[in-house]
Amino acid sequence: MTDREQLHRDGYILLRRAIPSEWLDELRAVFDAGVKPSSQWPVPRGSDWRHSLLEADARVQAVCRLPQVLAAAGALIGERFFLAQVEGREPLGGGGHQQLHRDLSVERPGDSVGVLAFFDDYGPDNGATRIVPASHRPEPGAPAFDFTDESRAVQLSGTAGDMLVFDVDLVHAGSLNVSGARRRTLLINYFSQALHAAHLETASLRSVAMDTSERFCPTDFAFKNVQPE
Repeated sequence: MTDREQLHRDGYILLRRAIPSEWLDELRAVFDAGVKPSSQWPVPRGSDWRHSLLEADARVQAVCRLPQVLAAAGALIGERFFLAQVEGREPLGGGGHQQLHRDLSVERPGDSVGVLAFFDDYGPDNGATRIVPASHRPEPGAPAFDFTDESRAVQLSGTAGDMLVFDVDLVHAGSLNVSGARRRTLLINYFSQALHAAHLETASLRSVAMDTSERFCPTDFAFKNVQPE
């Protein structure tokens, strides 16, 4: 099985230490400086999370354009795509638990990709993401997924600098930050170019002010050089 086939089968890839280590201290500082309370966002945010507005930062934008990340996103989307959104999120101590869910593609399966970029080490103690591998494309006639059933969920763990790239139909969730240790992340979204007009209609509600006119072509990035965990 090729890397590309495995990516489509599993619905995700975890890129170990994708972010250069020398960028991390700067990125953590940018995250902390951009934290805004829920009342200062157009739509209120969850009270058990920190949310950071940091899309304008050059280093954050560089993370969104790392070639191995664009290669994986392009392989999943399969056509020209754009960077739609990037914001910072962190579960507070005692918070962050989510029920398993799908973020859902918009017009066709595979037209949207999510990425989590980890600025701190992550694992079960500080609310790391849970995923259900290969849950993004149910077999025809399969029963509806039971989002209360955790038996197939995998708890991720790793180090600062890792990045998770996933099809938004993949079942996933944040976990309870039991220890209260920092778990700062970027949440990045890439969309098929066909979704750009719809994206612009709701951009202000999501605090997206950055230019999203740049287009990326999957064939410009060599996915064969991207290795899974």
